[in-house]
Amino acid sequence: MNDIAMDAKTTLERLGLDAADVTGGSLKVMSPIDRRVLGELRELPVGEVGTVTARALAAFRAWRAVPAPRRGELVRLFGEELRMAKGDLGALVSWEAGKIISEGLGEVQEMIDICDFAVGLSRQLYGLTIASERPGHRMMEIWHPIGPVGVISAFNFPVAVWSWNAAISLVCGNPVIWKPSERTPLTALACRELLGRALARFGDAPEDLVQTMIGGADLGRALAESRDVPVISATGSTRMGRAVAPVVAARFGKCILELGGNNAMIVCPSADLEMAVRAIVFSAVGTAGQRCTTLRRLIVHSSIMDDLAARLRAAYAELPIGHPLDEGTLIGPLIDGEAGNAMTAALETAKAEGGSVFGGARVGDGVPSGGTYMQPALVEMPHQSETVKTETFAPILYMMRYDDFAEALEIQNDVPQGLSSCVFTLNMREAERFLSMNGSDCGIANVNIGPSGAEIGGAFGGEKETGGGRESGSDAWKSYMRRQTSTVNYSAELPLAQGVRFG
Repeated sequence: MNDIAMDAKTTLERLGLDAADVTGGSLKVMSPIDRRVLGELRELPVGEVGTVTARALAAFRAWRAVPAPRRGELVRLFGEELRMAKGDLGALVSWEAGKIISEGLGEVQEMIDICDFAVGLSRQLYGLTIASERPGHRMMEIWHPIGPVGVISAFNFPVAVWSWNAAISLVCGNPVIWKPSERTPLTALACRELLGRALARFGDAPEDLVQTMIGGADLGRALAESRDVPVISATGSTRMGRAVAPVVAARFGKCILELGGNNAMIVCPSADLEMAVRAIVFSAVGTAGQRCTTLRRLIVHSSIMDDLAARLRAAYAELPIGHPLDEGTLIGPLIDGEAGNAMTAALETAKAEGGSVFGGARVGDGVPSGGTYMQPALVEMPHQSETVKTETFAPILYMMRYDDFAEALEIQNDVPQGLSSCVFTLNMREAERFLSMNGSDCGIANVNIGPSGAEIGGAFGGEKETGGGRESGSDAWKSYMRRQTSTVNYSAELPLAQGVRFG
């Protein structure tokens, strides 16, 4: 096992969590690696959510008055704490979510990167100066802090997605209330400890600036219902989004939804197949297929289908499956047995629809007992069936043929989800058409790279049943602030707009 991984108990201790923090509660946290109990956490009673939101509101009144560059200093200090604890927090991500260690470390690096981005952003919360049609007037756009931001996160990226929201929210002047997945609450407690160290170094931040609520879906619903929380950022399934969005909308709150993905790659005749295979394998089986940006559909030109399928079968046959903290492992466990059952059921349905399945079996030898380890599956389908259009959160890659590029685009877009997409081609016309208004209908569209592994510099999110939200980079920060249009009259006259005369 990697030296950086140690064992779960030691990792927790090094992150500042002692036995009192992780014992004595009703919520059992089990590692997907071997189903051992990592902790028994105390859950927040749903009746106390109102107290949490009231504390956040009090913190907001103080934090919004702190200059944004000073707020950025807190995020800078948090980034320093993350750098020092990267190995331990990355290992804990692996223990709790089942990711291989390089992905656990990569997730923490993503946190560090968004902190760097947010520190720079703290001096760039720009508004516009707008030309006024009235003489002697100046019109401008101002961005103000909006209030407490509620973050509901998922198990598959237990810390990175929270950090996207938290780092941006803090520099924008907003407190944060975090409701992590009940499957991965230990990483949330570890982040709370690390942020606490940064807050101690910062010195004068208000109390309750960042709070964590441990528990089940009832806490998330109460958070979504709270009028004290103007923004809810929720990451998870489309089913979860359908439950959260109407509740927030009913009180005229703002939702940032990051929901399901059913991402496709079009492989054209001119594609560099060696490069495409590398991209396909990582995108389809990384995190054991449990990314919202996982490659789930492969749309391949008929002239290269057989060649590409043979290359992928050879690559899949050699994938090392095992303990995610062991050197060389590329495929760790699914989050639980229910996920394994869903994968098996989807493969059986695909067979009934005419699919030819390679792989997909349960793995029992050479892996820790208790965990759900599955061979990644390749499924050659005669057409895009309802099973293919349904996201299964597991390493299943459906392969389909096309003959005309317009047909490939139609297949690509003919699913309810619209998160990420890509094309492999050396043909400029195909690449540009894919990126045009007549091409991919997804929030992310790539050329000659896979659909997963997005950088924090761009806004992350998708369309249709993916929810339409945008997080992380670019101008996603605007979702965490309120826009105010202001006009100043510095003349001695009072002209009206649109040439209106009154009196």
